[in-house]
Amino acid sequence: MDPFKHTGNIKAGLFIIGFALIAGLLGYTQHIVNELREDNREIVKLYAEIIAKTVSDESDANLNFVFDEIIKKVQFPIIYSSVDNKPIYSKNIAGEPAIKELIKIQQTMNRQNEPIALLFTNPNTSESIIIGHLHYGDSKQIRRLMWLPYLEIGAVALFILLGFTGFTIIRNSEKRNIWVGMARETAHQLGTPISALMGWIEWLKTKPEDGDKILSDMDLDLNRLRQVSDRFSKMGSETKLEEINLSEIVEKVVSYLDRRLPSMGKTVELSNEVDPEININANGVLISWAIENVIKNGIDAVDNNGIICVKMRKNFKNVIIQIEDSGKGISRKDWRNIFRPGFSSKEQGWGLGLSLTSRIIKEIHGGSIRVAKSKIGNGTTIEITLPQPN
Repeated sequence: MDPFKHTGNIKAGLFIIGFALIAGLLGYTQHIVNELREDNREIVKLYAEIIAKTVSDESDANLNFVFDEIIKKVQFPIIYSSVDNKPIYSKNIAGEPAIKELIKIQQTMNRQNEPIALLFTNPNTSESIIIGHLHYGDSKQIRRLMWLPYLEIGAVALFILLGFTGFTIIRNSEKRNIWVGMARETAHQLGTPISALMGWIEWLKTKPEDGDKILSDMDLDLNRLRQVSDRFSKMGSETKLEEINLSEIVEKVVSYLDRRLPSMGKTVELSNEVDPEININANGVLISWAIENVIKNGIDAVDNNGIICVKMRKNFKNVIIQIEDSGKGISRKDWRNIFRPGFSSKEQGWGLGLSLTSRIIKEIHGGSIRVAKSKIGNGTTIEITLPQPN
């Protein structure tokens, strides 16, 4: 399957979702602003009625009292102007602006909210006369609310930018670690059989009469090289599973490593306590690689002398493999980390062996792998669970 096949669709989908979220946020905020403005308008209308009823003639003699006493609790800026829109009184406007400044502020208010006319009704003729206008602006709460979605969008955008930058750095670092780790893993896989073959060749040079004796061992190492090549070729392709004898595979892995322990510079006792004739649906090449990686990891954890014990049993649904070592142990906080690419507790490690093992077990075979128990200085037990065939 092409991993980049749907990349364009995913990006387009994310863009559409992001645009919809922004549009929804702006629309919802604007709806609230409109409701608050309508509430303010109703208040101003009420004030306009009070003012109209307060004045006793067409003059503005009582308006100063009205503004100072009746409208003193209003929370938004308000200006009373004459019929020709000349500012007369103002409230909640910072400082003491001149007439020209008040006119500019008044024009801004008119763009925000339509001014309300002050109607004076002549009691004798019942004729309504416009004696001025009330101009009002948005309150602090409305202004803050209008800026809120932009602040939220900016904060989210900054968070996404920082997250994307961090994710890119981490991803690039993981890529470098994986490439270098894959190279080291390849060298590690090839190292044992190549070293063994070089040893056999030197032996043949000094003792050619022993040729027949060591041919079988050389054949094993050549098969080993072919197996390593087969392992890497199967990692990037679709893997077919078939019924295999897991007991035989584990025994072969243990036997091969046991014969080559001296070349690793370790005095390790490798024991095999595997129940016979356990079959599962698996890829034999990859499952042997996974088990071998765990055993090698246990061997690396042992300083000099130590014990590696491989156990396998089955229950009603699963096959359980346990690899116990008497090595350094793993800190509890790293029980999950050891299966992540790039993580390694070894000075020369690149954190690829167990991450490959985890992928083989989980993604290819539908099983699980975990640290069953571990204690610093007292060894580790890795447990692999594989489903039995139906």
